[in-house]
Amino acid sequence: MKVVIVGGGIGGLTLALMLHARGIAATVYEQSSEIREVGVGINTLPHAIGELAEIGLLPALDAVAIRTRELIYMNRFGQTVWREPRGLHAGAPVPQFSIHRGRLQGVICAAVRERLGEGALRTGRRLQGFVQDEGGVTAHFTDARRGEAGETARADVLIAADGIHSSVRGQYFPNQGAPRWNGVQMWRGACDWPAFLDGESMIIAGGMAGKLVLYPIAAGSKPGTRLTNWVVNIRTGDPAKPPPKEAWSKPGRLEDVLPYARRFSIPGVDILALIQASPGFWDYPMCDRDPLPRWTHGRVTLLGDAAHPMYPVGSNGASQAILDARALADALVSSEHPRQALAAYEAVRLPATAQIVALNRIGGPERVIDAVEALAPNGFDDVERVMSYARREAIVKSYAGKAGFAPEQLTRR
Repeated sequence: MKVVIVGGGIGGLTLALMLHARGIAATVYEQSSEIREVGVGINTLPHAIGELAEIGLLPALDAVAIRTRELIYMNRFGQTVWREPRGLHAGAPVPQFSIHRGRLQGVICAAVRERLGEGALRTGRRLQGFVQDEGGVTAHFTDARRGEAGETARADVLIAADGIHSSVRGQYFPNQGAPRWNGVQMWRGACDWPAFLDGESMIIAGGMAGKLVLYPIAAGSKPGTRLTNWVVNIRTGDPAKPPPKEAWSKPGRLEDVLPYARRFSIPGVDILALIQASPGFWDYPMCDRDPLPRWTHGRVTLLGDAAHPMYPVGSNGASQAILDARALADALVSSEHPRQALAAYEAVRLPATAQIVALNRIGGPERVIDAVEALAPNGFDDVERVMSYARREAIVKSYAGKAGFAPEQLTRR
């Protein structure tokens, strides 16, 4: 069997590694001329890290990431609403990692090149089109740098892991329109900064009007510092309208973000100074897409953000792409026919990810902050008098169970 993977992001590269481990040949076609360490911080949850550990990537991840110890939800005044241990500290068999997205992609990419060979990753190749027949799929790629004819690839199946703007998804659903925006704009950056708390914990603070996210993603340049990721999420627009085309991944401006950042107060962290010290940061709209009725069309299917782009809530985007890769690799190695394998993969993953998209739209586990703020908009002396432990726990733990990373689910792996 041969597999063509369109897209060299986290999902596509992970799939290539997992297929290789099962004896299935895969080639990844990426339109960028090189795989660069772009982006900022993400969290990768233990259910996904368990899959990467199974293919031998845990030591490489440990070298470039932080093992997340604790997650703390706060209101905008810095008062604790909820706190819980994470990863190994919560009893999971593997860590949760806070990591630079580019470094996570870089670890997986290096393993692909080492294990599959340089020829398995074809950069500078943009998918021009593909055709199916009874025997397989033929994909045509152009040279993304010159716009000239590139190469033709023949495989048993084609997997589209080409992101929220997936051309393959667009071919099958031409009337899907622009990604769905919830009106929230995100400013995201990272800076070498003095460690806060224990240097291994993350904070999500705020309320219904906006949130601040802080966590370390790597060791700093000197003792006592960490490469610290920050995100300011503010509802600035009309969710009934699509985001402007130029809103995607543009350089951020201090005059835009600082007025919003001033509303947050976090003990021990000078938020304004952190943002001002950042060498560069980016401005994104928070977008997803409606779940699809189907991902699979004969010998072609979708994976990761091409299949189920979701709001970056609950640390689930990259984690779900990794889980997709595992499910698809297992289906391809165990099914009698490629079409049967793709249908089996979709039957497992489409409903699971559609549920997470819906949960993220109502705030995911972070809505515990909103719920407390609705009852105590000016802060509190005792959170227990605002909302009971049991009610707060129900909000947070319900999401973990439905997303597949509750402690009892991880220990059953």
